[in-house]
Amino acid sequence: MQIVQSLEDVDAVPARIVNISQDVSVNEGGNVNLFCLAEGRPEPTVTWRASKYGLMSEGEFLDITEIKRHQAEEFECITSNGVLQPDVRRVKVVVNYPPTITDVKSLNSAQPGKTALLRCEAMAVPTASFEWYKDDHRPVESDTTLRIKNEKTRSLLLFTNVTEKHYGNYTCFASNRLGASNASMLLLRPQTAYSGGASAGSGVNSLGLWLGLSVCVLLKA
Repeated sequence: MQIVQSLEDVDAVPARIVNISQDVSVNEGGNVNLFCLAEGRPEPTVTWRASKYGLMSEGEFLDITEIKRHQAEEFECITSNGVLQPDVRRVKVVVNYPPTITDVKSLNSAQPGKTALLRCEAMAVPTASFEWYKDDHRPVESDTTLRIKNEKTRSLLLFTNVTEKHYGNYTCFASNRLGASNASMLLLRPQTAYSGGASAGSGVNSLGLWLGLSVCVLLKA
């Protein structure tokens, strides 16, 4: 009986993860400290891997200092001791950052009575909220001739019937709890786009829309 017990004492035990960090949400520039505890016989190895970078760290702990937005992903903890298959668990790391407006475009002509479209795109975590302002910063609201369509990473200003009141300066304002960014563009009358003797190579096109991108941290009052 004692011999049987001694043999059982040296039996191999597959490696398994017994405790691991919960998913993490951190602001860009912060530090991330992950742990992954495993047991087994023989004593298992623990490795941290990331799909973007491959091997990150050998050992139970993974420390990332001043994390950047591009480092947000799922990190894999893998433990193995040669007995059966490795045990694998994942920890999701979300990196929060304020909005950055990446693009503004006009997609249609600004001819009176026609349709036109202004587009504003922004990257942010959490997802940005969008607002549009015109000239003296009055909020732009949807009506029978104008519709605002907000999507996950962009906002569209849709003019269904361009009239005199629509011409002017429009500002797209993107914000989340970490900050804000804005970009401005001008919707000009077709004749205005050709005034001043502008040549064909001056950058003013036949659509009669001129876009100017000005990104800042906060919208001025």
